[in-house]
Amino acid sequence: MSDLILFWHRRDLRISDNTGLAAARQQSAKVVGVFCLDPNILQRDDVAPVRVTYMIGCLQSLQAQYAQTGNQLLILHANPTQAIPTLAVALGAKAVFWNWDVEPYSQERDRSVIVALKEKGIQFLEQNWDQILHAPEDIRTGSNAPYTVYTPFWKNWSSKPKVKPMASLQEMTGLTEAEKNIARQAGVIELPSAKDLGFYWEGELVIAPGEVAAQERLEEFCTRCIYEYQEQRNFPAVQGTSQLSAALKFGVISIRTVWQATLDALQNSRSEETEANIRTWQQELAWREFYQHAMYNFPELAEGAFRETFKSFPWETNEAHFQAWCEGRTGYPIVDAAMRQMNQLGWMHNRCRMIVASFLTKDLLINPQLGEKYFMQKLIDGDLSANNGGWQWSASSGMDPKPLRIFNPASQSQKFDPEGEYIREWVPELRSVDTEYLVTGNIPPSECEALDYPTPIVDHKQQQRLFKERYQRQKEGA
Repeated sequence: MSDLILFWHRRDLRISDNTGLAAARQQSAKVVGVFCLDPNILQRDDVAPVRVTYMIGCLQSLQAQYAQTGNQLLILHANPTQAIPTLAVALGAKAVFWNWDVEPYSQERDRSVIVALKEKGIQFLEQNWDQILHAPEDIRTGSNAPYTVYTPFWKNWSSKPKVKPMASLQEMTGLTEAEKNIARQAGVIELPSAKDLGFYWEGELVIAPGEVAAQERLEEFCTRCIYEYQEQRNFPAVQGTSQLSAALKFGVISIRTVWQATLDALQNSRSEETEANIRTWQQELAWREFYQHAMYNFPELAEGAFRETFKSFPWETNEAHFQAWCEGRTGYPIVDAAMRQMNQLGWMHNRCRMIVASFLTKDLLINPQLGEKYFMQKLIDGDLSANNGGWQWSASSGMDPKPLRIFNPASQSQKFDPEGEYIREWVPELRSVDTEYLVTGNIPPSECEALDYPTPIVDHKQQQRLFKERYQRQKEGA
């Protein structure tokens, strides 16, 4: 057995500030990266072509980073429960290291890999967290239970010191030519394109792939937007958010680096107002981690509602309404603009995610799991924990102390797109409509017909009453 350690990349597609990779390098100078294209994930029916395209771009970038150090990032395309141990045995690796994940499938997969490695006498690193600032076991209530409400979670989580980004790694030694041949025989392949894998995305990406692009986006956000974030984040026509969600999902930038950037911004702040803006973004990062801890502690969230009231809720099964929602043809301009943005760009503004999710569940009375899946089929940043948490929040089925929050599309438009800029950008047939009609959604039927735009498919007030009635009956029967 050699001194070789395989480092298995998953949601940490970077070399710098990588907890598990640094731990491997501390034990050996010979650390080789590997990434496994997992058919169990790629063959699911909720995988977005834009997300795979971004991931492949990030892997290309990571390969280039490894090459700059004279090293390699090996690529496998097979079930990792067999492929990772097989490659480790073939190369005579003394250990396989990786960073842990909160998702149920990932934990199950990792347990299977651990069993196989143990059988072959190969070491592995026990519970090494990289994608979160605090391990789920470290953020608990006074009775040592996981949090189910955000505010006390935030108070506990924010009070704890955060680990700083790690220093740059020392250079690593790669494979010899003989070992490269052995790796190919053990299943290592050239990195395929997204099209090779059957995923086609011809549009632009909201963020370029790779660690360098993510770092540049973070620096730009902290220079341009973070000091006005609290106000600007809610206006979809304004570039007021970081759009780093895809980079964080794939770990091309570390959460420690991002958090440190907020601390640096606080040091540069010159007023209580700018400090409040930075704190607001910190709280958004904490929401992300709250949902990750929730998924880890309550894996059943991936299968359905957290609240008993919603586990047997009588949702509608109106396929025509669901398709109208998917296509952005509901007759509610702000909803349609948001859905078209996602369909065309592979990304949607966060305020609009809440609006369309509320509309699907509270206006169309359609099961949020259908919307949750559609988001995963379209979003570059589609992430089980964040997507599930957001949908359960909007549907009132999750960890939310105010379960009957209902968004009125008209008031949301009037407040957050008062001039109709966002709507006009994504629903071009409505560009000539008077702003008052546009933002209230009260477009005359004759004008809708002339513009080939649908009239509202449901009445918001009527559907709101119906939802509340059904909720009350469910609550009484629970």
